[in-house]
Amino acid sequence: MKYENITEAKFISRPNRFVAEIDINGKIELAHVKNTGRCRELLVRGATIYVRVDHNPNRKTKYDVISVFKGSRLVNIDSQIPNHIFREWIETSGYLGEITFMRPEQKYGNSRFDFYMEAGGMKTFVEVKGVTLEENGVSMFPDAPTERGVKHVKELIGAVAEGYRAVIVFIIQMKGIEYFILNDKMHPAFGEALREAAEKGVEILALDCHVDKNTIKAADFVPVKL
Repeated sequence: MKYENITEAKFISRPNRFVAEIDINGKIELAHVKNTGRCRELLVRGATIYVRVDHNPNRKTKYDVISVFKGSRLVNIDSQIPNHIFREWIETSGYLGEITFMRPEQKYGNSRFDFYMEAGGMKTFVEVKGVTLEENGVSMFPDAPTERGVKHVKELIGAVAEGYRAVIVFIIQMKGIEYFILNDKMHPAFGEALREAAEKGVEILALDCHVDKNTIKAADFVPVKL
């Protein structure tokens, strides 16, 4: 996935979850934060960030915050990008076998999953989760309570029971990660649901990403420790 019109800035503050104050060449501007998560360990005053410039005159802000440096590690925080990353990866990786049919945003039960696919002789539901939280080289999910996430996991357990293949893919939006764990302190119910899902046949994957100023692309599998 490639971004256009990227420029460097400094993060100042986040008045609300949708808006950041940024410094571009000494001028204070407002930017849209493309992530409603907390990102408190990333969006700290003075952090170097990359923003996308949007020249649409109808927008309230001219910029989108795309990525931020945490030390020397560049972390993409665009919550709209994991599905695109996964789609690029699954179409070329062969993980599910030859894909003969793919539909995004597929309704099943009381949920809408990110993808429904027919591949390798199986009917498969896929749910994709973006991961931006990291501590000491370990990535974690979630960074905020997610009742919707719990609901999706439980629906996938039901799909497996009905003969579908089900996969949950955690897209870790950075490189240099040792392994992935569940952030039980933040939301114990999600951890409980995911462990049950793994026991009942839902596949749990984690992929890190190559991230630079202009691009993000799925890279390598990361060990999942449930």
